[in-house]
Amino acid sequence: MSDQTREIKSFFFSQYFSDGLRISAGLLAPALIFAQLNMFQTGLTLSLGAACMTTIDNPGPPLHKRNAMLIGNAVMLLVAIVTGFARYNLWALGAEVTFLAFLFSILVVYGNRAGSIGSAGLLALIFTMDKPVPQTEVIQNSMIMLSGGVWYMLMSMLFFGIRPFRAAQQALGENINDIVDFLRIKADFYLPQTDIEENYRKLVSKQVLVSQHQDALREMLFKSRVVVRESTNYSRMLVLTFIDLVDLFEQIMATHYDYNHMREQFDKTGVLEDVGRLLHRMGDELDSIGYAVLSNTSYHSTANFEKDLEELKAKIDAVGTSEQTGSNMVLKKVLINLRDLNQKIGNIYRYHKLRSAKNQRLIKNPHQVVYDRFVARQDYSPRVLLDNLTFKSSTFRFALRVALVCLFGFIITKSLGLLHIVSHITGRNVAFGSHSYWVILTIIVILKPAFSLSKQRNVQRLVGTIVGGIIGIAVLTFVHNNTVQFIILAVFMVGAYSFIRTNYIVAIILMTPYVIIMFKFLGVGHVGIAEERIIDTFIGSIIAFSANYLIFPSWESEQLKQSLYEVLEANAGYLIKIADNISGITVDVTEYKLARKEVYIKSANLSAMFERMASEPKNKQHRSKEVHRFVVLNHILSSYTATLASSVSGKDMHRSRHENLKLVRRSINALNDAARKLGGTPPELTPDKPVMEGAASTELTADQRLLNEQLGFIHKITMDIAKLVDRFL
Repeated sequence: MSDQTREIKSFFFSQYFSDGLRISAGLLAPALIFAQLNMFQTGLTLSLGAACMTTIDNPGPPLHKRNAMLIGNAVMLLVAIVTGFARYNLWALGAEVTFLAFLFSILVVYGNRAGSIGSAGLLALIFTMDKPVPQTEVIQNSMIMLSGGVWYMLMSMLFFGIRPFRAAQQALGENINDIVDFLRIKADFYLPQTDIEENYRKLVSKQVLVSQHQDALREMLFKSRVVVRESTNYSRMLVLTFIDLVDLFEQIMATHYDYNHMREQFDKTGVLEDVGRLLHRMGDELDSIGYAVLSNTSYHSTANFEKDLEELKAKIDAVGTSEQTGSNMVLKKVLINLRDLNQKIGNIYRYHKLRSAKNQRLIKNPHQVVYDRFVARQDYSPRVLLDNLTFKSSTFRFALRVALVCLFGFIITKSLGLLHIVSHITGRNVAFGSHSYWVILTIIVILKPAFSLSKQRNVQRLVGTIVGGIIGIAVLTFVHNNTVQFIILAVFMVGAYSFIRTNYIVAIILMTPYVIIMFKFLGVGHVGIAEERIIDTFIGSIIAFSANYLIFPSWESEQLKQSLYEVLEANAGYLIKIADNISGITVDVTEYKLARKEVYIKSANLSAMFERMASEPKNKQHRSKEVHRFVVLNHILSSYTATLASSVSGKDMHRSRHENLKLVRRSINALNDAARKLGGTPPELTPDKPVMEGAASTELTADQRLLNEQLGFIHKITMDIAKLVDRFL
């Protein structure tokens, strides 16, 4: 199967396409059913209620999703009733728009799920603020919207009930593909034509994506009782594959070397290219396993890398005998890592193979891991909200910005003066204001807490609306058959909701024509609707983009210190586990994995923040060169620490020399001092415990020499980071 064919098939097997189908079915079904009963307006209102719930129907534990939808339906009902009556008084409606925009925007302090409930409330406001409903029918209309929301919730829960493991399986397959991409970027370091600096940028960017997806998958698996507690091979395969996948990612992360020096030393031998090609082939094997997991099909592996590894070992041994290249110790380390990588890929393949075996004993869990310790617990106390009601909080400033901009957009859309301006520009009598909620909808969609995200959304929304408008007009101009038009609408709809989380501009390009075709079925002229939608989007984009500059702007540089010291604290915490092991304090596997998880999440957050800062105006970027250098050094440090942790975990390292303990403690102190300078409160070191007597006089073993070398390099990196923090400050 070609890569392009597999990529296309992977999309149709993905959770994004499943989401697109489910959302489209949930929105279309009420309208179609009630249209057959000559109650199309009732069906449309039901679909609007369902549309509000789609914002909450994000990947996650079913229990959390169900509870969020229950709350979202209650919020939607309340907002629909209040808006239905408030719309008869512009002052009351304007006050409601402002207050609810602030309230629902600040809910993000309680996490993404709470933020999605706020989005559902805002959609309910937008859908009802311009809908001409008589006062006597406001309650009835609101109850119909509620029925639509309940319908969508029940349908979504039914989908999960029928195939409870499918969403987690799709997310797992996609995460395997993410790690394959990361592995291939790592493999490129060994190829002579690769630009090392550019490859580092790709690596850091991909690390952010892998970490985000792993965090979402971790919540989906470990917070779901059905997956964790279900005693079936299928459920255990998901959990055990994910655990080994995280370990595999650590293994790839840990394989870091001075690639420039390696090229100078071994480039002419051809060994590095062999390593790069072998890593790419391992990536292809893992990619095939990921596709099998994603597509829920069996896969029979024919790959056997043992022969390649033996051939590579022979070449490395030959290099060691050559006087021109010097020591081949680093190549031997590479070979060890390749063997470990091959073993972990084999483990993942075996789990996948066993999950479908009949009359098979339950897959045993070799990992002594407490799952619920790996998922964060959200604090929903009022104190969290009260603590953020200050201008020091970027979330508060964001919510205030959304409220003020929505009020301004509301005033603009209700201004008769703008109607004359638009009509004069276009030379036509534009019915501006009949769908003026598009302006506020555009503002809500575009405005994000980070400037770079708003800037990106702004461009994508504008371009997508214009291109989509042209497509919509073309379809209605050249396709006159209603059945064909409806089929095209359905295809665009599924595509729009399939790409909404992965490729926003494609989603908008597909969403705009389906909305235009939908309004045609409602009896509204398609050219006028396309024109109005483009104008409303343009106005909303200008307002939203200007607000990011002028109204309580929030720049990434303001959050940099916190992100930097959080990374330093996480790295210090990871090293403390190693120091405890060397001191003779028992550290179990879960403690190591928790410390590793914290390092990877904080590192990914910092990398994402740096990428966003790079999109901001130059005068708002603070010490960008130093931050980029910090990101690279942090990646190197976390890689070497992961290597060190894997070598000391489970071993009797308390017999190590006291100098090693002093070295790791100096590294921890360097990180802690740098964190304190940035305003952090780093973790305290465990009181020193004397090393076993006689350890200092024992002759160094090969493992201890390697440990000493690794600790020395880590100490050097931590000192470089400490100096970099001084320059940053």
